[in-house]
Amino acid sequence: MGRSLLIAALLGVAAFSWGCAGFVSGQNQSTQPPPSYTISGTISPSAGGSGATVTLSGAGSATSTANSSGAYSFTGLANGTYTVTPSHSGYTFSPASQNTTVNGADVTGVNFTATAQTNTHSISGTITPTAGGSGATVTLSGAATATTTANSSGAYTFSSLSNGTYAVTPSKSGYTFSPTSQNATVNGANVTGINFTATAQATYSISGTITPTAGGSGASVALTGPAAANTTTNSSGNYTFTGLANGTYTVTPSNSGYTFTPANQSVTVSGANQTGVNFTATVTQSHTVALSWIASTTTTVTGYNVYRSTTNGSGYVKITSSPVTLLAYTDSTVANGITYYYVTTAVDSIGLESSFSNQATAVIP
Repeated sequence: MGRSLLIAALLGVAAFSWGCAGFVSGQNQSTQPPPSYTISGTISPSAGGSGATVTLSGAGSATSTANSSGAYSFTGLANGTYTVTPSHSGYTFSPASQNTTVNGADVTGVNFTATAQTNTHSISGTITPTAGGSGATVTLSGAATATTTANSSGAYTFSSLSNGTYAVTPSKSGYTFSPTSQNATVNGANVTGINFTATAQATYSISGTITPTAGGSGASVALTGPAAANTTTNSSGNYTFTGLANGTYTVTPSNSGYTFTPANQSVTVSGANQTGVNFTATVTQSHTVALSWIASTTTTVTGYNVYRSTTNGSGYVKITSSPVTLLAYTDSTVANGITYYYVTTAVDSIGLESSFSNQATAVIP
C-alpha cells in the first residue's frame, strides 16, 4: 500500500512539471512590434527655418530642431492626430500650427512659412507741465519691458517694439500723475499721444526744540516713517524736517551724555505743518561705588576679592578678575536706581579664601 502511494505522488509531480513546461513555452513565442510612422515638413525660407524649434503634441509629444535647410521630422509615431507648431525668435509662422493625422502611412509636406518680425513700431507721449515732465522716469511693461527718461519738454518715446499690449507708467519724486498708468496696444503701427499730467505734491514740515540748549544744541534728530531723514539741531536746540508728504512719522533725538523726555514722538502730518515737537534733555549721570576695608590680621594674605549682589545677604558674584592688593576698590559698573550689596574675602599665597566679610550696602540714585 505504501509503495503504490509513492508512485502516484511521483506521477503527479511529473504531470505538473509537464504542464509548467508547456506554459513557459507559450511565453517565449515571438511577437512583432507595432508599426510606426513619420511626420515631416519644411520651414521656408531657410533664414527663418534653420534652427527653428518644432513641437509635436496630441497623440504623442516631442520636440525637433529644423536643419539648415529648414527641414524637420518626427519618427516612431503611432496612428493618431497630432499638432505641429514651429517657433523661432524674431519670426512668426504661417500657419501658426497644423493638425495632421497618421493613419497607416508617413505624413509629409507639413510645411510652414517663416516671416521675420519687424520691430519698427513705437509708443510715445508727453508729460505736462514740463516742471513735472522734465526728467520723469517712464516705465514700459507687458509684451516687453523698458525704462526711459522724459526730455526737458516732458516728451518720451519707446522704440523698436513688436506688436502687443503694453502698460506705460510715469514717476517722479514730488509728483503724482493722471492717469497713473495707461495701456497701449501696438498693432502694425506707431502709437502716439500716451500723455500724462503731472501734479506737484504738497509737502509739509515737522519742527521742534530740544531744551535746555546744553543738551539740545548739536543734538542729532532722526525721522522715520513714510520718509527717513536725519538733521542736527542749531545752537538754540531747534530742528526742522521739510518736504514731507502726509503720513505718520517718528522723531527721535540723541546726544552723547544725555537722555530725552520723551524718548521719541509719533507725529502725523495731514495737510499742515507740525510744530512744537519738543524734547527735554537730561544729563546722563554716571555713578561709582568706592569700597574700602580694614586689612586682615592674617600674615599670609596676598590680596582681596570683592563680591557684589543685588539681593540682601545672598547671591554674591565676584567682580574682581584677580585679588586686589590695596585696601580699596571702585566699582564703576553700577546702574541707576539699583541697590547693591558688597562683601570681601582675603586670599592667601596659594589662593585659599577666607569667609565673607561683613556686608556693605550702596544705593544708586
